[in-house]
Amino acid sequence: MNDLSYFTAGDGHRIAYRFDGDADKPILMLSNSIASTLHMWDEQIEALSQQFHVLRYDLRGHGASSVPAGAYSLDRLGRDVIELLDALGIERVHFLGLSLGGFIGQWLGIHAPERIDRLILANTSSHLGPADQFDARISETLQATDMTRIAEMFLRNWFPTPMLEASPPVIERFRAMLLTIDRHGLAGAYAAVRDADLRRSVALVTRPTLVLAGRDDTVTLASHGEAIAAAIVGAKLLTLPVVHMPNIERSDEFLRATSEFLLAA
Repeated sequence: MNDLSYFTAGDGHRIAYRFDGDADKPILMLSNSIASTLHMWDEQIEALSQQFHVLRYDLRGHGASSVPAGAYSLDRLGRDVIELLDALGIERVHFLGLSLGGFIGQWLGIHAPERIDRLILANTSSHLGPADQFDARISETLQATDMTRIAEMFLRNWFPTPMLEASPPVIERFRAMLLTIDRHGLAGAYAAVRDADLRRSVALVTRPTLVLAGRDDTVTLASHGEAIAAAIVGAKLLTLPVVHMPNIERSDEFLRATSEFLLAA
């Protein structure tokens, strides 16, 4: 199934998703960064789908999913995943979440461990603050006349300066993706990050976990990944020389680390 499909979450909003790869392979679910869509994984799908039945989805407020007004919560974002799996009749998945997707992955590991086989938390944190910083971003986002300046801010946070200056096609694809994000969806997701604090409860995660951190990440610092890995018993930590998008900057290393961990006996 290569086209988008949709399901309706418990609160009546539609979530877009798609599968890639053969249905007889283990299911790997990918969860996106804030301000991105399921297309942030496009460059990795060919390789991942050789080993996994890959399930991607658009977070509420992003891409082809519904854009509810108002603040979102991490609980609601986590329940979107559970309800999608229920709707598809899927009991368990490997789960890989990056940035906000990593927050969702932590929530699932805490609240729904029975739905997770192996968990990868990439370039994420258990808490980001202060809250007034996110309040300012929400206000700025809702008042923006267009997404141009906000898109450039995200690109600076996600990629190293030399890569932005070289402007390869992948950067232009990410810029185009950012320019399509609905401001109300972005503001709602900002609120979910603002209100999330998993620093104590992340220690409850019991599933096999790999934490990926970016040495040069200025959003979710490498120390944030180190703290998550230290809190989860048996978690593995890999720090890569990247900013915030290891799947783009170091795609080969990212794919190798991901596959080796998920396919380990």
